[in-house]
Amino acid sequence: MTRRPPSPHLIWREFHWAFFIAVQGLVICLRRFEKQLDDGRMPEAAQELRTASTLLTASAAAMELAASFTREVYENTVRVSMTPPTVRSEDFSGLMSWEHGVLINVWRNLRSRFADLPAELGAAHADFVEAYRDLAERHTGVCERFVGAQAGSIRFDDRNAIETLRRFGRSRLGLIDPEGKTCPFHP
Repeated sequence: MTRRPPSPHLIWREFHWAFFIAVQGLVICLRRFEKQLDDGRMPEAAQELRTASTLLTASAAAMELAASFTREVYENTVRVSMTPPTVRSEDFSGLMSWEHGVLINVWRNLRSRFADLPAELGAAHADFVEAYRDLAERHTGVCERFVGAQAGSIRFDDRNAIETLRRFGRSRLGLIDPEGKTCPFHP
């Protein structure tokens, strides 16, 4: 018996679920990182940052796998599923998820801690920043593949989707690398 592959919409939805599960794990890791930092347990704090890096890498992979279909399928099936009447919002976005909101608040709260990390956490922090940069670049790449370089996003139809993602990327990078200790963001 031959099984049919899942529909593009199912692929999109299920890999986004995987993405959000990784984000939930990331929130836990970063809260544990802060606790280890507060307790002066640098090896444990470094481990939490390394785990957070792994979760960012997994998130990037889930994002790319969620987009494993053609631009035409995206435009005619997936994007349509993110607009009314399928959803209640005119400006639907992943920014609306509680996971995203919590993560950004955690990053904001850690900004001063990231700005003043002990030297022994430098390598783990650099890996964490690089993992975020990779995630942001992959997200931008997926968006560009589906909507092109000039199109607006669902949430901000009047703004260039790619430039909006790049601006978000720089903003988020400023939270986790406030001193610019790693190389600049260039998606």
